[in-house]
This record gives sequence, structure tokens and C-alpha cells, in this order.
Amino acid sequence: MAAKILANLIVMGSGILIRGMVQAYRQALQNASKSGVAQETLQNAVRRGSKAMTEQEARQILGVTEQSSWEEIAQKYDNLFERNAKNGSFYLQSKVHRAKECLETVYQPKDHPGDPVV
Repeated sequence: MAAKILANLIVMGSGILIRGMVQAYRQALQNASKSGVAQETLQNAVRRGSKAMTEQEARQILGVTEQSSWEEIAQKYDNLFERNAKNGSFYLQSKVHRAKECLETVYQPKDHPGDPVV
């Protein structure tokens, strides 16, 4: 009998807690839309949801700086890609490839959308 009462209390308590959290989340969304934070939050959520790599993350993966030339980036890419092709992991190899793709868009000239800046 006591176990049944305890189980009911746990179920009722968790239901109340969940409803309170949902209500607090709705209120937070309303407050964010009033302050203009909602649009930025939505953009960040879409960016995270699409798993798009940022330029900063791409530079960290390849170990290059903002001042690095395209030749240096290509050299680092080739080195890391080949290392992971021989005895590394496919996951790391794909991260290196995605990093290069991300930086290609940064170094791509506006008038020739096919070749990175050399």
C-alpha cells in the first residue's frame, strides 16, 4: 500500500515539475522575443542543427591561423588527410575534409567561384 502511494506521489510530482518547466520555457521564449534575442537564438539553433562547421573550428582542425595562405592550408590538409587514410580514423579524415571545404568558401574569390585563392 505504501509503495502504491509513493509511486503515485512520484508520478504526480514529476508531472507538476514537467508542466512547470514547459511553462517556464514558454515564458522565456516570450521574453526573448520581446528583447530581440529570439532571432539570434533561432539562427544559432539552426546552425547547430545543420552541423555546419564554423571557420574557427575548421582552422582549429587544420591547425592554421587567419593569416595562413591557401598553400599552407592545402599542405596541412594533404598531410592530415594522408595520415588518417593510412592508419587513422575515417571520422578524423572526414573532419579534415569538411574543414578544407569550409575554408575553401572563405578563400574562394568572388569573380571565380571554382578555384580557391592562391
